[in-house]
Amino acid sequence: MRPVLLDTGPIVALLDPTDSFHRRCADALAEVRAPLVTCEAVITESCYLLRRIPGAAEAVLHSVVTRDFLIPSGLSEAAIRVRRILVKYRDRKIDLADAVLIHLANEFETGDILTLDRDFEIYRWGKNNRFHLLVSLG
Repeated sequence: MRPVLLDTGPIVALLDPTDSFHRRCADALAEVRAPLVTCEAVITESCYLLRRIPGAAEAVLHSVVTRDFLIPSGLSEAAIRVRRILVKYRDRKIDLADAVLIHLANEFETGDILTLDRDFEIYRWGKNNRFHLLVSLG
């Protein structure tokens, strides 16, 4: 079973009940049957954005500890490939987390992603594959 990629936005929305995407992200996550794969940059961003919500950062880290959120490799193993992605999408002002997620899409051969970032409608993985956004942004 191919994993689903997990970006920062849905993590924040799930742990912040006042977030406008909270319900959509909860519904989308309820439909996911595959493992959730993410990266350290996403975890860092999520903890930072959730710092004002008591217990939220701890909940994010708990999801890493319990392997609800899988982090398959560190940046040191993927830095050369991630750097190429950063260069490719420099005009989009891509951030590190997005570049690593594109790298993970290539590694796991999957474009299924839980994200609130419309840039993933532009980004491509593999030779020229589109991402499949699992949260409705409309």
